[in-house]
Amino acid sequence: MTSSADPVPSADDGAAPGAAPAGSVFSSRWERRRAVTSWALWDWGSAAFNAVIVTFVFSPYLVSGVAADETTGSEQLGYALSIAGFVIAVVAPAVGTRADVAGRHRFWLGFHTVVIAACMAGMFFVQDSPEYLLLGLILMGVGSVFFEFAEVSYNGMLVRLTTAKDFGKVSGFGWGMGYIGGLVLLVLLLVTVISPEVGLFGVTDEDGARYRMVALLAAVWFAVFAVPVLIWGPKAPPRLPAAHAARATGIVAGVRAFLSDYKRLIARLVQMFRTERRTLHFFLAAAIYRDGLAAIFAFAGVLAAGSYGFSSSEVIVLGVAANVVAGIGSILAGWVDDRLGSKTVIVVGLVALIVMALPIAFSDSHAVFWACAMVLSFFVGPVQASSRTFLARITVPGREGENFGLYATTGRAVSFLGPFMFAAAISLLGFQRAGALGIALVLLVGLLIVLPIRPPSRDGVQVP
Repeated sequence: MTSSADPVPSADDGAAPGAAPAGSVFSSRWERRRAVTSWALWDWGSAAFNAVIVTFVFSPYLVSGVAADETTGSEQLGYALSIAGFVIAVVAPAVGTRADVAGRHRFWLGFHTVVIAACMAGMFFVQDSPEYLLLGLILMGVGSVFFEFAEVSYNGMLVRLTTAKDFGKVSGFGWGMGYIGGLVLLVLLLVTVISPEVGLFGVTDEDGARYRMVALLAAVWFAVFAVPVLIWGPKAPPRLPAAHAARATGIVAGVRAFLSDYKRLIARLVQMFRTERRTLHFFLAAAIYRDGLAAIFAFAGVLAAGSYGFSSSEVIVLGVAANVVAGIGSILAGWVDDRLGSKTVIVVGLVALIVMALPIAFSDSHAVFWACAMVLSFFVGPVQASSRTFLARITVPGREGENFGLYATTGRAVSFLGPFMFAAAISLLGFQRAGALGIALVLLVGLLIVLPIRPPSRDGVQVP
């Protein structure tokens, strides 16, 4: 047994002191603990893109400060991210397959991370004038595409970090680190750059310097915390012979190999339909309820400001609090996952999310909204983390990147559903808080689809 402070499982009983468990890719517990911590630090650093760039700081600056008007900015940002989502849906599965074939998850994670950090740093040049909007949109779109690619390789490392019975603990630890990293960075940026009249390095609101500096500092933050996993992260053996990988050298050969991977991927889908229908079933369920989860964070600030009268600073405080609660929930749920199973965490979490969305629709009380928002935040992280664990447990060894690529693709395939149901509920019932009912309906559909799925073993992979 491990102590509650150690996210990495201990060696099997009877093993030599300091030895890794049987089947581990690490030679000692220390080496494995270092790898898990390094892996989780990538999640910690990646919050610089998710929390700072996408959610709370740079996107609002792009829409309100750079675009000619908020309506135009929101519309064009939506188109840019829609194009990015299409690219992800088309390319992500083959990206995962390529990493699996060569056993180079760590290399590709590093490559994609460098591109993301470069896009974030490039945002420093996006001044608060409409002629810079296109540059900002391109950087946001490219960064979003490569962030999804990076997560394919990042998630694919999970199965080589620990044994199957501890997937939940490690996955929850990583997800929790992401939320806490977002919190720490947001607070640091608020007190050093955003809130002061003259921020760090003498930045002010002139030419959008305050927000451009935020993007640059966020890029540095991400790059620094990504380094450990590129040094100490787990390596994977190639799934196909070296001769196959050698044929993929050069641009033309690389394109051919990429197309060949897609042909293999189609054959893989056909095979999954015949022999691994549980995995396909899970992809469908997760795609739907994960879109509901994304909608919770996407529209929480909209509801807070529009229906409850929160100021901009209050919305940011709400976001900080949500990250704290979600991080705690993710870490605690990892232990529950390893004891009761991933499906239990997913089902309980979805039920709680559905129940807590209802009072928001029918109450205009600030206290009710705060209480529901915190409970929603607490369960969003666990459902996300246990979904990753569920997939890791049912994935055939050597197919990690491929399956997590499909996981990214299916998640993007219905990314319109949450926003559409949010808007449709408002149109039908005539008030903004009704959007919460639309999100709850999306979560309910995902819950009903996931309920019949046979849970995976906590001690090893079960297929189909």
